[in-house]
Amino acid sequence: MEESSSPTAIGHKESLPDIHRRASSRSHRGGAPTTDSTQALDPGLDSNPPSPKKPPPTLKAVSLLPIAVRRMMTPKRKLAREPTYKSSLWAIVTETWLSVLLVFIPIGWALHFTVDNDVAVFVTTFLAIIPLAKLLGFATEELALRVGQTIGGLLNATFGNAVELIVAIVALLKCELRVVQSSLIGSILSNLLLVLGMCFFAGGTRYSEQGFMAGAAQLNSSLLTISVIAVLLPAAFHFAVNTNTDPDEGNDILRMSHGVAIILLIIYGGYLFFQLWSHAHLYDEGEHSGEAMVSTAYPQNGKSLKGIAMGAIGRKPPTDAEASVPRVAEEEEVEEPKLNIVSAILLLVVITVLVAFTAEYLVDSIDGLTATGAISKEFVGLILLPIVGNAAEHVTAVTVSVKDKLDLSIGVAVGSSIQIALFVIPLLVIIAWGLDKPLTLLNDPFESVVLFLSVLVVNYVVSDGKSNWLEGFILMMLYVLVAVSFWYYPGSDPLEALGSSIPRGACAAATVA
Repeated sequence: MEESSSPTAIGHKESLPDIHRRASSRSHRGGAPTTDSTQALDPGLDSNPPSPKKPPPTLKAVSLLPIAVRRMMTPKRKLAREPTYKSSLWAIVTETWLSVLLVFIPIGWALHFTVDNDVAVFVTTFLAIIPLAKLLGFATEELALRVGQTIGGLLNATFGNAVELIVAIVALLKCELRVVQSSLIGSILSNLLLVLGMCFFAGGTRYSEQGFMAGAAQLNSSLLTISVIAVLLPAAFHFAVNTNTDPDEGNDILRMSHGVAIILLIIYGGYLFFQLWSHAHLYDEGEHSGEAMVSTAYPQNGKSLKGIAMGAIGRKPPTDAEASVPRVAEEEEVEEPKLNIVSAILLLVVITVLVAFTAEYLVDSIDGLTATGAISKEFVGLILLPIVGNAAEHVTAVTVSVKDKLDLSIGVAVGSSIQIALFVIPLLVIIAWGLDKPLTLLNDPFESVVLFLSVLVVNYVVSDGKSNWLEGFILMMLYVLVAVSFWYYPGSDPLEALGSSIPRGACAAATVA
């Protein structure tokens, strides 16, 4: 055993100089052994100072935050020279033909103070808000040019819902709680069914099938489903209990609504972090357009809906070669703003003030309009008011869908619905809480069911990542069905269903009146 182990020991001892020589020859080509080669064998001989330690992951993430913020605030395209105030004023005047309806602003205001005719006041103020919403969107788009794509989209979605928010706040201050609830639910239905349906239909007149990023669309649908479930919880609670099992049912639903509203706002905060920071690439069409299905044109030897419906104006659908090219990021070009930044901000402020006063007179005329019984408050809030508030978004979304930018159209329609469901509705509940007004999440049961079914339908439609004109036609017809149903629906007041178990607070006098 000793003899067998001896050669091994001797070989091991003799191998150390050989290793030194090989290490030395590789580094110095026959020179003397270096300190590095010795340190490789004996770590204890290390004489070099230790390498600096890497910062912890948390500190590294914090150090990258200014870079990410700067990137989100940097415009995607290079901006041209700022327009003059004269050219900015001319751009405001000539932006849209809807500006001719601005004449109804002084007419509606004058009728409100001089004539006791609520129908005339409602019609004129209704028409006056349409161009104001368009100009509000125009000012927002000009501001969005000066920031990144994600922040710009958030600005468009936020100020796109400004009209609905202002109308809802005015109605809340006047204790028109049924108008507040129905107008917000109607805005969601209008975006999901009418706007999205028009986008699919308009794009389908030009393309046989249009593709979009199904991942972001599915995430948005999930958020909508969560928000609708949160809205339905108070209704489920109301139908599950009675005055015998819960004598204080109204107060419990009110406090439940406050808690659910806070949770929805937290979810919205998480959604913003997801969209603007951790998963911003999912919403960036330019960098990740390859994830979307390629849009396809109609065959040249076949009849397209484009040729039948729009042939009178001489526009032709794209060829297969044009439409089958994958969507890539647009080539870099200089963006020419129509307004300078001061004019855009001033326009935003002025339009917001005009909308606030016009909306106040519009809400004042609702009681007189519905007093005759020819039209219900539910139809006014659910159908008419959302059409006014979303008029500018309708035009923008349909225009870009025809240009095969369906992701942007979905972002406008579904993104606005998410913001209303997760931000505007709970925010108004919190504001009403501070104003001592009993605004709850207990909506009309018929409205709640229609909202839930509409979200399910949209979820199925966007699940495959492609669309055609028939899907858009179905969504639009579903919206028409909803409108017809609510024309005959008399409506119900959730406060009356709760009776005296819910405190009326600051709305007690209005309820008695």
